[in-house]
Amino acid sequence: MTQVTNTPYEALEVGQKNEEFVKRVEERDIQLFAAMSGDHNPVHLDAEYAAKTIFRERIAHGMFTGALISAAVACNLPGPGTVYLGQQMSFQKPVKIGDTLTVRLEILEKLPKFKVRIATNVYNQNNELVIAGEAEILAPRKQQTVQLVTPPTFEPSVAEA
Repeated sequence: MTQVTNTPYEALEVGQKNEEFVKRVEERDIQLFAAMSGDHNPVHLDAEYAAKTIFRERIAHGMFTGALISAAVACNLPGPGTVYLGQQMSFQKPVKIGDTLTVRLEILEKLPKFKVRIATNVYNQNNELVIAGEAEILAPRKQQTVQLVTPPTFEPSVAEA
């Protein structure tokens, strides 16, 4: 298990950035996200259908990429104890299977009552912006170190086997 120490409101500074949060998009991610979310749009799951779209190939769910922002905020900056209040996202480029995504966060503004505005941008392996965003969060009040829980493993789907 991994230990993570959060950054409480008082220690956050405007301009502060996170350690980059990186995730490679795998077939398994698309399958699990479709199953979990109920979003079975064929542009994500059917190569023949996707080939006839403007994307020319299957793409990841936009909200899958958005979920990576949530993970970076919750596990990285400010970290455990953070409460999401809102998220604005603008999808700039499609995310494809095999892309390596990097979530970059930056503290934009400290607001009253422990609220914080954060830039939430996601880039692909070519350093191209795929999501431009901004979140408002409720920062933790106290510093704490926690053990991140290892998620369960799942059997590969038929498509992966």
